[in-house]
Amino acid sequence: MVDFEVLPAITDAEAAAEPGTAALHPGGNLVRHMRMRHGDPVPDDTDLVRVSGEYHVGMQDQAFLGPESCLAEPTATGGVHVRCSTQWLHIDRDQLAEALGLPPEQLRLTLAGVGGAFGGREDLSVQAHAALLALRTGRPVAMSYPRRESFVGHVHRHPARMRYTHTATRDGRLVAVEADILLDGGAYASTSPAVVGNAGCFAAGPYAVPTVHVDARVVYTNNPPCGAMRGFGAIQVCFAYESQMDELARVLGMDPVELRLRNAVSTGSTMATGQTVDGPAPVAELLERVAARPPAPPRTDGAPTVRGVGYGVSIKNICKSAGVDDYGTARVRLFRRPDGRPAAQVQTAASEVGQGLVTVQQQIVRTELGVDDVGFLPTDTTVGDAGTASASRQTWMSGGAVQLACRQVRAELLARAGCAGADLPVQDGAVQTPVGPVDLADLLDAEIDETAVFRHRTTSPLDENGQGDAHVAYAFAAHRVTVDVDVELGTIEVVEVACAQDVGKAVNPLGVAGQMHGGIVQGLGLAVMEEIQVRDGRILNPGFTDYLIPTAADVGVHHLDVLEHPRPDSPYGLTGVGEPPMLSVPAAVAAAVRQATGADIRRVPIRPQDLTAASG
Repeated sequence: MVDFEVLPAITDAEAAAEPGTAALHPGGNLVRHMRMRHGDPVPDDTDLVRVSGEYHVGMQDQAFLGPESCLAEPTATGGVHVRCSTQWLHIDRDQLAEALGLPPEQLRLTLAGVGGAFGGREDLSVQAHAALLALRTGRPVAMSYPRRESFVGHVHRHPARMRYTHTATRDGRLVAVEADILLDGGAYASTSPAVVGNAGCFAAGPYAVPTVHVDARVVYTNNPPCGAMRGFGAIQVCFAYESQMDELARVLGMDPVELRLRNAVSTGSTMATGQTVDGPAPVAELLERVAARPPAPPRTDGAPTVRGVGYGVSIKNICKSAGVDDYGTARVRLFRRPDGRPAAQVQTAASEVGQGLVTVQQQIVRTELGVDDVGFLPTDTTVGDAGTASASRQTWMSGGAVQLACRQVRAELLARAGCAGADLPVQDGAVQTPVGPVDLADLLDAEIDETAVFRHRTTSPLDENGQGDAHVAYAFAAHRVTVDVDVELGTIEVVEVACAQDVGKAVNPLGVAGQMHGGIVQGLGLAVMEEIQVRDGRILNPGFTDYLIPTAADVGVHHLDVLEHPRPDSPYGLTGVGEPPMLSVPAAVAAAVRQATGADIRRVPIRPQDLTAASG
């Protein structure tokens, strides 16, 4: 017999944050309050210009096409082998070990096919249930979510309410940014503490601002849980601060691009966290690139639409931050095949989730060791931790580990060639010594097998005022979006998107372009159509019939500018690519719609009623 009391659901984040509201978890409803106080107090000067606004971002789903699936097989030693789709094999292993009451060494996890991720696979889903059943029955168990269960079973993007005030001089120099940011974390914490940390850190955008005061909070509600999704807190605040920049430009009578250029950070600038930007920061160049693009050709079909053009620029961190011990591990094996040809194999535990990581790792081996025949061993927990496929970090971290392991292999090759300690290239299947090439096949009577661990430079946690050298690197992108709006019908047609992004080094140019196109499309979805509808804590549209994502007919023409400003501290000078091309798309779409219609767009996705109200 169970007695229970049905309590009223708390589904409004503002209400959840109020003192005295019923606590949904021990300790209350506040998951984290990220407080930032940078610079002097906000000036109270009547000669300064101030603009204020409240902005909202809806709940977006990662909408990956492959639902959560896994196969669990019991092992002869009383453990279990789990083949699953995930973004981080080792953290899944450790969490499964705790759930199953087994030591981690009794678990082996192997990456299965992953049909997209975008943050939605950072938490366990079917793994524990399948493993428990396999251990209980002693037989293999396969499990997969149907689409409806998938929508309920993984986290989503945090809805946000953001109140901003920007203060500037009359010639357009930013003086202060104040922000109050509230994220709805839903029923469980997931990665909410880190997401709100990003929102707070980047609340002022890629601009040099002497004074930044931010209060960023995330709270528990009875809504579906929210967590990691591409952009990870930086995309919500980008919509708000870029909307504020457009409003400030309007009030000052300035061109919105000129206002951004006047305040753009550059190398040597101080961020709101007090950290100095010590790497490339070509914000002005990115804006100038997209602004210099020829305008989209005019319509010729006589449709009753109005055209608008809008701009957005963004910033986000790359890799793990705030003192986290972020590292990647890789194993590289060089050997001679039975036919005498040299060959290599590479293995990491890094999840390939559609970003092209397998190809990049093979490219690095070919580059470093001069062999064409490079195989890829299974991605599993028999090799050391690679960290998560998130934070746009895997090419940097796992790529760096592969490069380091290759250089350990090369050092052994040089020693075998009688050139220990020399810095000689290995190319075209041979060590290029001063007296001539030495074929690798002649040096591989015994294979060479090396494992390496790569770490980026150390970072530090933020203090109680949000100050500290918390970030390894920053990535920047700019967008110009052209839209045609039918105000009577309330429809938006994306005509063209120009995107400029600094990637440091395009390790795989085709892969970079794919990430940029994909990021643009996902950003357009958030801007004009994608929103999980929640009522009383329940998802009303858990499927692709009612949750709409862009098709090829919805995304317009894309123009890409790939800038390569090498970093001094990363493999090959690269910078992470995956998240930046999405970040400022919603802001640029909203700016274009405002210019076309005069509508006061304060939320995304933009709804038909937001446009028809402007015509009325």
